[in-house]
Amino acid sequence: MELFNGNKFHLVDPSPWPFLISIAAFSTFTSAVVYMQTISIDTRILELSFIFLLFCMYRWFSDIVLEGTFEGQHTKAVVQGFRYGMLLFIVSEVMFFFSFFWAFFHFSVAPSAAIGCVWPPLGIQTLNPWLIPLLNTLILLTSGVTITWAHKALIGGFRDEVTNSMALTIFLGIIFTGFQAFEYKTSNFSINDSVYGSIFYMATGFHGFHVLVGTIFIFFSLLRHYDYHFSVQQHFGFEAAAWYWHFVDVVWIFLFISIYWWGS
Repeated sequence: MELFNGNKFHLVDPSPWPFLISIAAFSTFTSAVVYMQTISIDTRILELSFIFLLFCMYRWFSDIVLEGTFEGQHTKAVVQGFRYGMLLFIVSEVMFFFSFFWAFFHFSVAPSAAIGCVWPPLGIQTLNPWLIPLLNTLILLTSGVTITWAHKALIGGFRDEVTNSMALTIFLGIIFTGFQAFEYKTSNFSINDSVYGSIFYMATGFHGFHVLVGTIFIFFSLLRHYDYHFSVQQHFGFEAAAWYWHFVDVVWIFLFISIYWWGS
């Protein structure tokens, strides 16, 4: 116990937020599934569950910021543990998207008779990869440059450059999401159109959700930067957002090459 009661490690205080978040997440998930199965059902349970989930997440993250920024509980050893945890989380996300790519190549390399023995399946009019998909690729690659610029500026102590580059990254993320929504709205096929539509919308849709989460992640990092929560030596909250954003960039490159270009 001597080791854990010193300054090197931090044992968190008892908190209700992990338990409450698990309940809110379960309620949100189950009510969303019921809503998808029965569109006419009352959505108030889904809406309240989601709002409660966001509230619990906000309070839990606020406690973490408090203990790390104002109480000084996040020592180098604790931050190193955070780094390992974030890396493992990204690895789990890699495996998540790997399943979609596995399904895509399983059906596209050897298409079955059920879809006409061709890929894309008969009746599917694929999207032109050199229009919105290429534009979104350039947008995300540019955002990868701007978030790297923000990281270098933060290490160098250039506060205004950090603000501008993070704001530009958020703007590019919003533009990407808008183009993706427009692409979905104007597409000639839906998620119900054979295995191609299912894989396409599942893979690109979850990636779009990750872009949205990453944009929010960077937005709150920008707010923390305004409040002087980050320093040259201690800024893991921003680093985690940057790592997550680079992961989103890399996944999109594989999506563009395989599903949009090769798969079309």
